[in-house]
Amino acid sequence: MSSINRRIATELGVAEAQVRSAVDLLDGGATVPFIARYRKEATGALDDAQLRSLEERLGYLRDLEARRAAILESVAAQGKLDDALKARILQAETKARLEDLYLPFRQKRRTKAQTAREAGLAPLAETLLARPDQAPEAAARPFVDAQKGIDDAEAALEGARAILIERFSEEPELVGSLRETSWQRGRMVSSLRKGKAASGEKFADYFDFAEPLAKLPSHRILALFRGEKEEVLDLDIGDAPADAAPAGQPSWQELRIARAFGIAERGRPGDRFLAETVRRAWRTKLKPALDTDLRGRLWTIAEAGAVTVFAGNLRDLLLAAPAGPRPTLGLDPGFRTGVKVAVVDATGKVVATNTIYPHEPRRDWNGALVTLARLCRAHRVELIAIGNGTASRETDRLAAELVSKQPELRLTKVMVSEAGASVYSASAYASAELPGLDVTLRGAVSIARRLQDPLAELVKIEPKAIGVGQYQHDLAEGKLSRSLDAVVEDCVNGVGVDVNTASVPLLARVSGLSERVAGNIVVHRDANGPFRSRQSLKKVAGLGPKAYELAAGFLRIRHGDDPLDASGVHPEAYPVVRKILTATGQPIGGLIGNGAVLRGLDPKRFTDASFGLPTVTDIIAELEKPGRDPRPAFRTATFQEGVERIGDLKPGMRLEGVVTNVAAFGAFVDIGVHQDGLVHISMLADRFVKDPRDVVKPGDVVQVRVLEVDPGRKRIALSMRSEDAGLRPARREERPGTKPPPNPAPASKPAPASKPAPPSKPGPEPAGALAEALRRAALAKGGPASRKG
Repeated sequence: MSSINRRIATELGVAEAQVRSAVDLLDGGATVPFIARYRKEATGALDDAQLRSLEERLGYLRDLEARRAAILESVAAQGKLDDALKARILQAETKARLEDLYLPFRQKRRTKAQTAREAGLAPLAETLLARPDQAPEAAARPFVDAQKGIDDAEAALEGARAILIERFSEEPELVGSLRETSWQRGRMVSSLRKGKAASGEKFADYFDFAEPLAKLPSHRILALFRGEKEEVLDLDIGDAPADAAPAGQPSWQELRIARAFGIAERGRPGDRFLAETVRRAWRTKLKPALDTDLRGRLWTIAEAGAVTVFAGNLRDLLLAAPAGPRPTLGLDPGFRTGVKVAVVDATGKVVATNTIYPHEPRRDWNGALVTLARLCRAHRVELIAIGNGTASRETDRLAAELVSKQPELRLTKVMVSEAGASVYSASAYASAELPGLDVTLRGAVSIARRLQDPLAELVKIEPKAIGVGQYQHDLAEGKLSRSLDAVVEDCVNGVGVDVNTASVPLLARVSGLSERVAGNIVVHRDANGPFRSRQSLKKVAGLGPKAYELAAGFLRIRHGDDPLDASGVHPEAYPVVRKILTATGQPIGGLIGNGAVLRGLDPKRFTDASFGLPTVTDIIAELEKPGRDPRPAFRTATFQEGVERIGDLKPGMRLEGVVTNVAAFGAFVDIGVHQDGLVHISMLADRFVKDPRDVVKPGDVVQVRVLEVDPGRKRIALSMRSEDAGLRPARREERPGTKPPPNPAPASKPAPASKPAPPSKPGPEPAGALAEALRRAALAKGGPASRKG
């Protein structure tokens, strides 16, 4: 364990003692949010990102050690574990290296080489390799034995060749060297399968494509693999043109194999036999195996990149600005089946539902307005949440007319992402939460609630169903789920949870609480009324001392018996607060929120053996702004009137929109035309942008300019660059796959989102080199990745 801790400490750039303490806490059942927030003294203030990395790395290295032990045991049982091999196994730092070393000893299906050894051909193989000056046929004749299935010298030579091929392909140092060099020098080549041009048009960028393996970005790797999976593309890992061997000459890989075993063409009788053996070893054994390894490495990189993008977008969406506890009308748009309507009060309780039919085929516009006005007036609605799916712009126009004709209601309308609403509507939890409500109306409830509090509502939906990733359906279920669950856990605990209003799914994400215990909290709350103190939580069935320790600091009890219970101060640290009260002579009510007094305190005065400077500093900051919400203030975007369909867009238009998704190649923006536009990474700012999330995140309100529209492919190219920068081709160093400029210009800031979008002004149609630059940048460089999910 010491070596694991030391290695993690080196990788994270922290002290080994910090890692050791964190590992001990994790092994003791503590959660990452709890350790990051309440055990800073023990870990030297490692933050949640460091702790997540530590936790993941710890799992990998422990698996590595377990595999190392299993390999040592297996080789020892075969009687082949000498000191040199043992040392090499003990020094292996990756799973790939371990498997290379174990390959010659792995139990395999019966091979030609094994059959040849049993027939006594191993000495012949050694002779042929050691004595190329001998004629192979002459060396093979003494091994002819019909009883052993060796009918002639040719059969003996083929058996010996099988033994040598297996030996060449299982040499650990050679395999590792070929793998690493192939990674650095190889490239992925894709080509179109015959007859697939029309059906695979979304993969057009990859019909004739090649790029170095080490430079392929994650979204492009995933696009290539999906194209192959859908039988549109053929993929191959090949050499760069500069490395390709002339026709009839051995490749650099074959030369390296030959050099590793002292094989060279010197005109000796056995040289041609050995050269052919090397060629077959590379083409039939090593290349297929290495291609599989390299594909695996590409997939690992792509998966890690996609998971990172998804996790970052999910974090931003969960931590989006809440509109707060305000009565809200939710509209789930539709044409033929009508617009589903739900009104929820300030607590999220459903108080009314309805279905209106303002659109085709009924076109009961006025009746819909009357119904909505009546509901808003009866329930004092303040906000209208409109789902952004089918018929959203038409329904948004209906809401706009309602707002203008009923000014006394002082309504605000907001377009809301309805991603995952249908998943929630059909879920078992929705059935239990809204048992008397038709499944078609539950979506409207979810849309209304997610405007009030996105975090509280979205935790009810499986994270991957929220749809803010790239190629999430191609990713390994386990890795994606673990990553997204960690994001949800961090977000929920970072914000804190009101124990007297939270749902079971929200409580279940609190540090230390299982779904069963979360359910018990709600049952206890319903039976006994609101909790008055954190101490009373100990009466909940299943909530033992450990769970209480891990959860208490993240649970808020507002208007309870102790004002500290509404803060992020952990109950175990209440004695520190009592010391501060004594020192200041203030009552608790006079101290909380009193910045003038709190900022004048010296945290060192209140430290002791149990609570160090980091914890005391956090306590004082929490007392100044108790239970503060880290999420931003609520803002809305304004879609331009008259721009409702993709056909309404013209190059040069300036529009306001909301970022719905961020991928490695750019950001998608909802501009109110039922099809998100893409701001390619090269068009996000006047400076070079390495990571789109450095510039935008889901939920941001941004100003964009239309560059190009392709109604047939439903693609919209947008720009966030200033006009001068946006209407010129990106400099070479700004294009994907090139290096950033040495002195990047400062980022330009989007116009304030609170101002309405200026009237659209038609701009010039891009042409020539500019058109090509924009096309490559904006028309989904990642192929099908240009669409959500």
